[in-house]
Amino acid sequence: MYSTVKTLHSYWAYVVLFMIVIATFNALIKHFGKKEYEAKDFRIALFTLIVSHIMLLIGVVLFFAADYIGIISETGMGAVMKNAALRSNIIEHPITMILAVAFITIGYSKHKKKLTSAGKLKPLAIFYTIALVLILAKIPWKTWF
Repeated sequence: MYSTVKTLHSYWAYVVLFMIVIATFNALIKHFGKKEYEAKDFRIALFTLIVSHIMLLIGVVLFFAADYIGIISETGMGAVMKNAALRSNIIEHPITMILAVAFITIGYSKHKKKLTSAGKLKPLAIFYTIALVLILAKIPWKTWF
């Protein structure tokens, strides 16, 4: 089960990265270009929200399938924090990605409440950009290529 979930997590990450890049640049270009918010923008933002939440669920399953809780209980949290690979996999990557999904969710929720195009695009541009930076910062690039 672990290898299947890990493979799914790895490949779904490409979908999430693609969508967050598209959604972020779409919002930034339209916001700074003073363009109108369209139904296409809503669909891009919504699809990004959906794929990021699916990724979060896959990541939670992977976290427990990898038995990181067992590693923490066997070695202790101090040993985990001293080991860079374990710290990244058990602490840094999950927390950063949870924050990224939270920023995507906040941006999407805030944009729905606004009535004007500028009001809708600004929260998407801000929060999706923050999420993109967080995601880019904690992707394990060495395992991707």
